[in-house]
Amino acid sequence: VERFFENESKLDWVFQSFSERKGVSVDKKEIRKEVLGTLQGLTSSQRARWSQQLTERLLSSDTYKCSKSLGTYLSMGHEFDTSYLIEQAQKDGKCIFIPKTYSQGRMDFVEYNPDDLVKTRFGLWEPGTYSQPVDKSVINWIHVPGLAWNQVGFRVGYGAGFYDRYLSDYQGETVSTLGSFQLYDFEHQTFDIPVKELLIFEESF
Repeated sequence: VERFFENESKLDWVFQSFSERKGVSVDKKEIRKEVLGTLQGLTSSQRARWSQQLTERLLSSDTYKCSKSLGTYLSMGHEFDTSYLIEQAQKDGKCIFIPKTYSQGRMDFVEYNPDDLVKTRFGLWEPGTYSQPVDKSVINWIHVPGLAWNQVGFRVGYGAGFYDRYLSDYQGETVSTLGSFQLYDFEHQTFDIPVKELLIFEESF
């Protein structure tokens, strides 16, 4: 799979700097704890700057411009704010799909309807009971969330494996938006699925 990274010379520097600080590959549980702490410590203005800048870069990409549909997620308060992307995609007339999760790690995407959302026990907003899933081939590209990513696009999520299962046979493009503090050196597992394109916010908070 061909992978693209924003500003590869900067990315190399980030990983070199990380290696100097951390030394060797880091355990995923440690990564989750560290990144969550950083994310939860961001101010609302820092989160807005990060989210707006990367959304602008995403909107200017061929991946976005050439698509008729996309999948994204309804972000939690500490995450990259997807409301900017969703708002513009609606204005551009694109079909927007968001995930709906089930037991045993199963996940589908359904058409986004702001009037048909329910809050899960984990505090996530998801499509309501009557939302119908769409075939994966309908979604041109998916905006993939996560907590951390390594140099070749493998990610550390929250541990449930929803996206790795869903993306295992997905044929479209995948993109993640992240801060440079979310780049880590870690070993991926055999069932992990890498994201094809990373857009990285390179400013330090």
